[in-house]
Parts: sequence; structure tokens; C-alpha cells
Amino acid sequence: MIPRVLAARSSRCFREPVGRMARRLYGTKPDLSVGSSPDTDLTRLGQHIRDIIVATGPISVSKYMQLALTSPIGGYYTRGQVFGSSGDFITSPEISQMYGELLAIWFVLHWEQTGRPSRTSFVELGPGRGTLMSDMLRASRKFPEFFATIQTVHMVERSPELRKVQHDVLGCEWEKTERVEDAPVDTPKRSVGRGLRVEWHDSVEQVQMDSAPFVVAHEFFDALPVHKFERGAKDAWHEILIDVAEPKAPTVLTPKYMGSLQPAPTTAQFKYVRTRSNSASAAMLMRDPRVVAQFEQGDKVEVAPEGARIMAWLAELISEHGGLGLVIDYGQDWTQGDTFRGIRKHKFADPLSCPGSMDLTADVDFSYLRFVARDLAQCHGPIEQGTFLHALGIQARLQQLLNSTKDRKVQQDLVDCYKRLTDPQSMGRVYKVMAVLPKSSTCMPVPFAPPTKDELNKIKVEKIVK
Repeated sequence: MIPRVLAARSSRCFREPVGRMARRLYGTKPDLSVGSSPDTDLTRLGQHIRDIIVATGPISVSKYMQLALTSPIGGYYTRGQVFGSSGDFITSPEISQMYGELLAIWFVLHWEQTGRPSRTSFVELGPGRGTLMSDMLRASRKFPEFFATIQTVHMVERSPELRKVQHDVLGCEWEKTERVEDAPVDTPKRSVGRGLRVEWHDSVEQVQMDSAPFVVAHEFFDALPVHKFERGAKDAWHEILIDVAEPKAPTVLTPKYMGSLQPAPTTAQFKYVRTRSNSASAAMLMRDPRVVAQFEQGDKVEVAPEGARIMAWLAELISEHGGLGLVIDYGQDWTQGDTFRGIRKHKFADPLSCPGSMDLTADVDFSYLRFVARDLAQCHGPIEQGTFLHALGIQARLQQLLNSTKDRKVQQDLVDCYKRLTDPQSMGRVYKVMAVLPKSSTCMPVPFAPPTKDELNKIKVEKIVK
């Protein structure tokens, strides 16, 4: 966007709409690989985004994601029930109780290895429905000495609707719940659930720590806004922005999607455009010569500044208070450029259609997170989720559950869930796990192998097929 002062001056000196001025200043041109047609009616949020673009010019993909996911005017995560079979996607904790149980065992094991700190707290970033934390706490009760150290459960969640769901899943009582003041709906701020203090926070900066933090970020970083860039001629970097689609524009598919699934051609109200020259964001985010040197003309790159900021916070928190962390998400250990997509009703969808009606995600670049945290904490991995779960004994836990019932259907469901979590053709390979330990730690976390010298802080790049 153009600076506010410049926008105001332009509107006074010229009888030209500020949005048109912004386009002239940006010099944007259509990204011919992606077009769309505004044949469908705009949602209230879609109209809001359209008004912003008309008034100020094309917006970044990051700004579009932020509005589509968290805007109070119909943002996706303000809806509440978006998880599970009745929602748009299913996360690993929703598939089987084994998932949360094994994560709890990982934290208990490393609590032992790090000297059994007397005060600990769980912190979950983006807790969804609260299923993962509920399963982790239930499993933690099997280890009384560890469970007795838990002081507080911190839930970093903005959505009032999801907070209410988490409140009930964790067994909190409304009679003991402090609400957020002046909130339009009942929004829990702190409560007591099954004997534990639970606190909710809008952002990571609000988390106050007086104990060893055990942090889990499961499918959190993938939903953070990304900027998209494309390398042009003469070392120029163009930012890919989002504009209002022209009437009667042809409908074509959006770029590459993860996996073999391809979305059906759909109509959308917005389109991609790219700046003709370096934008301010491109100049700021792509100035690292070690990164820039590895890309060629036509390569696209996705960068998540918000993810970097939160990763730095997480690493510093863990090192300062002697904690542990697990980052679990789908992605790769290198930079990618064309993974921004929508997910609706368990299928990929055009991210530029009906904002607020679908989840928007982009693959996590674990090498970027590790690079950000390199001077603040130790990062181990990532390794594949299937490898991680097998090392922690998911097969043994599966056998216990199979032995606990004679119902053939229940047994088959348990086996199907196990396969879905661990099979390389399902979630076992695409989901990765990275452990975060204090900078001073001498412990090698299970089941991570020591990195080779060449792997330390190495930036990997996937060349995008043009």
C-alpha cells in the first residue's frame, strides 16, 4: 500500500481515485498464470476486502490471509466449528487419542532428561478444539510426579468461538471462569479445568511464564500469513499481490497444489498481480544474499515474517526458562514458492474465492524457522511424523487399545487411524516434527539424530518449475 501521507496528498492534488493512483505507483500487471471471474456474489468479508483494494490498491497475500482467517467481519476462524469430519479439515489429534498421548510421553521423557524441573507449564499455539491438550493432560496424569509440576495451561487462541469449545473440552467450569471484558460474546480469559489453571491469550506476547514452558505448535505455522515473491530480470524481486478481478475475466486453475489433488475450476472475486519493480516488502524480506543467490529468474518464494517473529519468541522463551518445544506441521526443510491454497470440505479450493469460507494455508519452511532460531535455541529435525510416532511406541499403544475391545469395527477403526497418522502416503511423510531445546542443553532429544556439519543452518531451496 502507498503511505498514508502520500495517499492523502494524491487525493487532493489529482481528481483520480486513490486506488488507481496506487496501481500506477505500484505499476502492477496481471499474473497471467492465474485469473478468475467474479461471477459469484461477494460475502460480507469479501466486500470488505474489495473495498480496501478499491480504496488503497492491491494488497499483499499476507494481508489477504490475515483478513480471510481472523477478521471479525466473518473471518474463517471466527466461525468455531471448522475442525473434524463436519468441518473443512481433520487434524492428527482429531484422528486418534494416541497422538496426544504420545506427545505427552515425549514431554515426560525429556522432563526426566532435563533434571525434572519442579515447576512446568504447557503452552499450545493454535489449540483448535482443545483435543490435543485434553489428550496430553489425560496421559500426563498417568505420571503423578510430572503432573504435579504443571502450574498453568496456556492456550494462545484469538477466536472467541474456539475458546468456548476449548473451555468445555478441557472440563472448565463457567462458574469459575473469568470472561474477557467488553467482548460481544462469552469469551473465556482464565478458568480452572479438572484441577488445573487454564489461561487464554490473543497473542504469544501475552504469555507470562514463571516455570519451564513445554510448548506445542501443531498445525499453527501453516496458517500464518505469507508474502509471495517472484524473481525477475536483473535481480529484481516482484511481490505478488491480490487485486479485484475484472468482470468477464477467464476462469483458470490456480498454481500448483500440494499432493496430487487438483481443485475443480471455480469462480473467484480476486486475482493475482505482480509489481513491475521491487516493492518495499521485497526489498526488506529478500535482501539476504545467501537466499537470493540460490534463486533464478521466474522462481517464486513464500516468506512468513509472522512465523519468523513467533519462532524467535518461542526459542527465546524456551532458552530463558529451560523448557521444551515441538513444532509439528506439513511442509519441507527448504524454501518453496507455490503452496498457498484453500481447503474447504476436505478438498483443495481456490484461495481467492469466497474469503472467510475456507481455511487458507501454505507449507511451512522448517529451514527458515531453524535459521531464525539459530542464535536463540537448539532446533533438531525436522523428521517425518511417521518416524517420530513409531519411535515413541505408537504400535505398542495401538496393540493395547486393540486388546481392550473385542468389537471388530472399533478395532478396524483403530488400525485405520494408525495408518492414517503414520503411512508415508497419508500423513506420515508430509507432516514433519521439529524439537526445540534451550541453547545450553546437552540433551539429544528422542528420536532425533545429531545433524551433520553440512546440515547445520543450511538453507535448502526447491527450484520451482516455471
